[in-house]
Amino acid sequence: MKILSLSAAAFSVALMFTACKKDNSTSTDYTSEVSTQSDDESRFSAESDAVANDANAAMATEAYFNGRSSITVICDATIVADTVSNPRTLTITYNGTNCLGNRTRTGVVTLSIPAGTRWKNPGAAITMNIQNLKVTRLSDSKSITINGSAVMTNVSGGLLINLPSLQSIIHTVTSAGVTVTFDNNMQRSWQISRKRVFTYANGVVITETGTHTDGTNTGIAEWGINRFGHEFTSTILEPIVVRQDCNFRIVSGKIQYSRPEITASATFGLDVTGNATTCPGTGSYYLKATWTGRNGNSLSVILPY
Repeated sequence: MKILSLSAAAFSVALMFTACKKDNSTSTDYTSEVSTQSDDESRFSAESDAVANDANAAMATEAYFNGRSSITVICDATIVADTVSNPRTLTITYNGTNCLGNRTRTGVVTLSIPAGTRWKNPGAAITMNIQNLKVTRLSDSKSITINGSAVMTNVSGGLLINLPSLQSIIHTVTSAGVTVTFDNNMQRSWQISRKRVFTYANGVVITETGTHTDGTNTGIAEWGINRFGHEFTSTILEPIVVRQDCNFRIVSGKIQYSRPEITASATFGLDVTGNATTCPGTGSYYLKATWTGRNGNSLSVILPY
């Protein structure tokens, strides 16, 4: 099943535009920081979603883990199962094969689940231990390396392969701290708290929200300290919705990225005039990026994605 994480990547385009935008209300002193952080965060979000997607695929390969027999292949990895030890484990080893089109991956992700627990059952949880997962972008050879662990919980129960016959499947992904190593060898710890709801309407529909609150803000999906040493939050203000019948593209949603002195947001699923659009599945969709200048004035731009 093809499940993409596009929201952060599209938002990165908007943020990099806003970072490069010059006006009297903003300072160019942190232009590089904002554009770099937006790129870092978009890649981390996409790759953490990709690990969760691969974990789902791997769980479907072993009858013991899900209670059914299935065959699923991750094109750039091998999967080894240990159904004897407690906890049971599945080890995904990425081999660097160039089969994804835009990036290569090396490293290991070990999935563990208590003996006797079936992934298809409500409340089943797997721990995803990530070891030196290095993801290299082919366009510029830049990489990020991820280490740490996250927990994915099958809140509702059910398997994605059976989604057409189910009303919905709900997963959460949480992490108290995943270490990210950037190209300059700077290491930072980031946190994750997301809910992903899978439904079926002319194909798979994925609705993603943030589930963390910091006491003031809710809907936070990721937060931490960027490579420049500044705190940031990435908040989903309106659920991000991706539809299979729209070529797995974002059809609606709004994200806000905040760090000291800059707050930017992007609204998705628009036409070229900035109005909400339908789902043709072809051509460009647009996002409207807005940000606040140092003097408090609001600026915006409409961009394709």
